[in-house]
Amino acid sequence: MRVLAHLSDLHFGRVDPLALEALHRRVHELAPDLVVVSGDLTQRARKHQFSAARAFLDMLPKPQLVVPGNHDVPLFNLFARFLAPLAGYRRAIAADVEPSYVDDEIALLGINTVRSLRWKAGAVSAKQLARVRELARLERAVKVLVTHHPLAHLVNCGIDIMLAGHLHATRVDLGKALLIQGGTATSRRTRDEPNSFNLLRVGRPRIDVEQYVLRGAEFVRSARRSYARENGGWIPIT
Repeated sequence: MRVLAHLSDLHFGRVDPLALEALHRRVHELAPDLVVVSGDLTQRARKHQFSAARAFLDMLPKPQLVVPGNHDVPLFNLFARFLAPLAGYRRAIAADVEPSYVDDEIALLGINTVRSLRWKAGAVSAKQLARVRELARLERAVKVLVTHHPLAHLVNCGIDIMLAGHLHATRVDLGKALLIQGGTATSRRTRDEPNSFNLLRVGRPRIDVEQYVLRGAEFVRSARRSYARENGGWIPIT
């Protein structure tokens, strides 16, 4: 079994310091095998915001798999947005915007769904779809796709789990793959739920999904659901 901490939508530049400190403590206490961040590390893709995000990532457990989000592309600097949209992200966070992680139990692939012309809506190319299908052909390992935008059609590509963010709302959709969306872990821009993140306990054929929400000065577990494969799809078992 592998334990994944799924964080999303950190939004440095509009973070809640209380949530930031609580997240740091709880993630270390949970001691995941891998930390996954599904985009929007910054609020406006500014240098100091990327620097703050980088410093925070450096304090979290390793290894990590991180992908960019639409807020990591300049919004108002059109020159940078169209000619070098992820230059700041590449300098501060990672040169590879589509990282992967594979061991004997789990295989993860990150895909960059950000597009300069479609700032809020994400997309994938034919080349990216080919990489997803390569992931799907791996045997034995549980296959996990990580994107910022929750592009539901990707769950039909032969993967087991898809992790996404963007909507600042926690949600699990059942189908050929589990589409697990994370809320905003640290941003002040919460919507219908408090700051939150997910913890996945990934085995075969069972996956446990735990939601942690900020209550006061601590992240506490608020929900736990388990799922298992049946007839080519996923069903809840608790």
